Amino acid sequence: MKFSNPKIEKALLYIAYVLTFFVIAFVAVKLFVQAVNDDSDSAYQNDMKEHYSNYLPILPEKLDFCGEEVPLQDFDVRESLEKELLKTMYWHSETFLYLKRANRYFPMLRKILRKNGIPEDFLYLCVTESGMDHVVSPSNAVGFWQILETTGKENGLEITPEVDERYNIEKSTEVACKYFKQAFAKFGSWTSVAASYNCGQAGMQRLIRTQGENSYYDLKHNRETGRYVYRILAFKLLLTKPEDYGFCFREKDLYPPLDTKTIEVDSSISNLYDFAKQVTVNYKMLKYLNPWLRDTKLTNPDHKVYQITVLNDGSRENVYKN
Repeated sequence: MKFSNPKIEKALLYIAYVLTFFVIAFVAVKLFVQAVNDDSDSAYQNDMKEHYSNYLPILPEKLDFCGEEVPLQDFDVRESLEKELLKTMYWHSETFLYLKRANRYFPMLRKILRKNGIPEDFLYLCVTESGMDHVVSPSNAVGFWQILETTGKENGLEITPEVDERYNIEKSTEVACKYFKQAFAKFGSWTSVAASYNCGQAGMQRLIRTQGENSYYDLKHNRETGRYVYRILAFKLLLTKPEDYGFCFREKDLYPPLDTKTIEVDSSISNLYDFAKQVTVNYKMLKYLNPWLRDTKLTNPDHKVYQITVLNDGSRENVYKN
């Protein structure tokens, strides 16, 4: 169609150009957004492969543990920290798991530490002890905080063939906090408190007395304790600023906190298999959420009140949809 008025024809042609531009721009933006949010992960993986490289980490100018300065100006301190940082930084599979688990468990642990007046840097001691997993050591220390049976019982934890509250994250964290407070009253240094969690308070006192030094960094420790605080510091660096050490991920890659609730039970449960189907998904999920239940039954002659954790909506499928 042609118009007799050339001005109208020119105007319509201009409008056509503008509309074409906006259509192309709209499609380009849509494709870009789709690429950014692409759940196939191929673009993300290709980008990571392209940019990944091995490199030496740069230590920070300053570092502290619970507000206590780490003397990085001392060559032995600096090299000890760098050694543990390198070992942890290049153990990729484990460190990625710690990053994932921290997103799930740190909020719960942090809340308990704060309530007890314990500095949040002790989160990284928990990572050092267990990797936030219900592991058992060769000396039969158990759970997130690696608590021995005698220590657990002395601090009021129930430990029987049916129930082991060292596997209860909240209760075992309370016991760890009690230890930290007692040790700080003795040493007056959170760094020494952390070291004593590995070698014992008596062992730490003996080192201080025989060597005439008060600082962890000035004491000659056994091999394990000598690495211990540096491992904690390495986890602090990696988990607070993972991108500085080459760990790239998206928020959706982390383990989300679980939406749970507790139900109270004050009677015996003869069959946890049947009980699980009544209160949650299945026996597997009951044990996942309550690892402190160590048997297939719960004998409770004294009608003690137990807090049993279940998923709030009873579904495993909705965890990653929230």
